[in-house]
Amino acid sequence: PFHWHPSIGGAPGFWVVSRHADVSEIYRDNKRFTSEKGNVLTTLLMGGDSAAGMMAAVTDGPRHSDLRKILLKAFSPRALEGVVDNIRRSTRTLVAQAIARGECDFAADVAADIPLTAICDLMGVPEADRAKVLELTATALGNDGAAQSPAAAWQARNDILAYFATLAAERRANPGDDAISVLATGTLEGQPLTMDEIVVNCYSLIIGGDETSRMSMTGGVLALIEHPDQWRALKSGEADIATAVDEILRWTTPALHFGRTALEDIPVGTQGQVIKAGDIVTLWNDSANMDEEVFEAPERFRLDRTPNKHLAFGYGPHFCLGAYLGRAEIAAMLTALRDLVASVELRGDTRRNYSNLLSGITSLP
Repeated sequence: PFHWHPSIGGAPGFWVVSRHADVSEIYRDNKRFTSEKGNVLTTLLMGGDSAAGMMAAVTDGPRHSDLRKILLKAFSPRALEGVVDNIRRSTRTLVAQAIARGECDFAADVAADIPLTAICDLMGVPEADRAKVLELTATALGNDGAAQSPAAAWQARNDILAYFATLAAERRANPGDDAISVLATGTLEGQPLTMDEIVVNCYSLIIGGDETSRMSMTGGVLALIEHPDQWRALKSGEADIATAVDEILRWTTPALHFGRTALEDIPVGTQGQVIKAGDIVTLWNDSANMDEEVFEAPERFRLDRTPNKHLAFGYGPHFCLGAYLGRAEIAAMLTALRDLVASVELRGDTRRNYSNLLSGITSLP
């Protein structure tokens, strides 16, 4: 349950936490563990995250709570009503177009558009810019394959930040009802958010909201192809859409891990192990979501699984802000498939992305 991964190539060693109970406990504990030195291996191993104290995901304490309150104005179910209605309409259109063609690459032709449309609607990104934003997010997260250079990912991240700086300046002058406007007009301790704070939180929203949902949807369709009994359960209405959404999230777990840094010495496990102050601790959601102590027959894909206490959205103070939106996107996809598609089958080899952070299918013909 607690494994020490030794130092390799000069990078620090780190703890690997794999059990559901332990992962949940550390997610919940923001007194002895912090996100402010980074919340994924890449930044943790590099010594920290430059957005700490500005981006909600890598900020703790009262400032984190205040940032979340600002962001929640854009993420409440009421605020998202129009966004979710558009998700349902656009998803049915995308699926209908795929049916008319007879075959498609589900990852590129359907799943890529649904979350991007949703998050761009939420943030008020103009239609003309959306294809470029999709390309940049894929590059920034290293989903173009193992051969991609770190320089390309770095440049893509900078391009995204520059793009949102321009949009944020426009919205500060002429605010609307979108998430960028909420940030641009928000205040912390009576002071407006700085442009850096606005931009890094925009970056967090677009990265977190686009790639993870896309991976869940594509992986969910592959799971339905590989488990024809579950496809039949979906088609017949035997499987409820809401429980099906959560099983797809558990099964695909697009965010493989998150990380924390220990703030004090903490005894763990049953063998006298001690996590020392300053140690990097990685929490493996994919392992926790297959924990047989929590999930009966976790290796089985069952759309009627209940209860389903998966950790696909994390847990505790940093629970994913976009969980409601992510669920709505997968629900829209499943509803469109159930209503419009008679059968679905593979027409070629699938391709997975290359990452220790995001797990998913980048091509599903």
